[in-house]
Amino acid sequence: MDFKPEPSRLGEMVETPFQGQTINAFVPPPLPPVPTVRVDRFHGLLEKANQNLGRLDGITSILPDPHFFIYMYTRKEALLSSQIEGTQSSFFDLLLYESKEDLGRPSSQDVLEVSNYVRAMNHGLERIREKGAPISLELICDIHRILLSGVRGGEKSPGELRDRQNWVGGPHPATAVFVPPPQERVRDLMSDLENFIHADSLDMPTLVKAGLIHLQFETIHPFLDGNGRLGRLLITFLLCAKGILAEPLLYLSLYFKTHRYLYYSLLQHVRETGDWESWLEFFLEAVVHTSVQASETAHKILDLSKRDHGRIEQLGRPASSVFQVYRFLQRMPVISVPDAHRSLELSRPTIRKALKHLQELGILNEVTGKGRGQIFVYEDYLDILSEGTEPIDHHSI
Repeated sequence: MDFKPEPSRLGEMVETPFQGQTINAFVPPPLPPVPTVRVDRFHGLLEKANQNLGRLDGITSILPDPHFFIYMYTRKEALLSSQIEGTQSSFFDLLLYESKEDLGRPSSQDVLEVSNYVRAMNHGLERIREKGAPISLELICDIHRILLSGVRGGEKSPGELRDRQNWVGGPHPATAVFVPPPQERVRDLMSDLENFIHADSLDMPTLVKAGLIHLQFETIHPFLDGNGRLGRLLITFLLCAKGILAEPLLYLSLYFKTHRYLYYSLLQHVRETGDWESWLEFFLEAVVHTSVQASETAHKILDLSKRDHGRIEQLGRPASSVFQVYRFLQRMPVISVPDAHRSLELSRPTIRKALKHLQELGILNEVTGKGRGQIFVYEDYLDILSEGTEPIDHHSI
């Protein structure tokens, strides 16, 4: 990454006390970068990203029930974003937890963290889209409080800006990969970031602005825990708030997870050189790749739905109740008879018969092998949504 540093884009290293020692911490300059971002360097990539986002935004119109797709895709993003931070939960674990059927296993902290991410995402989107709340420091703290509720990091002041020094990588800030700004600088830096979020930057494309905001938030690292997850949520919130996406369908965590070495090195590269353009090229590549991938996932689900509808239609008279159970499976592909009974206006015997039909058609599998307390999984659907969600081996990083 050959790049001649721009002095006006560089932050400052400041000395700050830590446990009787003096360490160096990095304080970034406020946004926007000066001189301004050279959009001409990646103009074609930006156009491609916007085009793919437009196609993704229209993809829900072809789905039989777009709300089910959004419901499940939100959970995939929650899982992936949490995995980057070290959770080892699987997609199946999360859906099993949400179905209230745990196969006799206690819910792990990992599953609870992912579930909190879902709640935080939904809360933020509701505030932004339905109540017209701005993306403010107050909202960011509110979302952070939900993220860390009752899970690891819950003792680290959820919803409050940090009151002590933190660092990234290593056992001590003196040997850390990166040391964010001292705690006494955090509130002012976050106020500057909030002002930039609301600034009417007519000359700056929204995707470019989203990329700048994400990295600046990660650099400030305003909380003692949960910064990565919240920083990725901000991308989705901004695109929905600006009307770029009608539904929250762009989630970059899979791309960041797959390219995590480059992701972290580019964050640090910007801090050291002010080369925002290299980061933004990576960010826009992530948007392009993720938009295409989400569209392909939607088409795969549509093809699967058509195939399974054809099978169910051949049942004749039982098809009506089977379709009701099948539609429920598209929202919750891990179910039990009691779970379906709570959600559907069907008797338990009718549900059991419908599930048996779905098994015989090869649509459902029962995974416990028991006569009672059975759990049924729509595995073909789950396989499509689970692509790329294998837990990260953090020992290999």
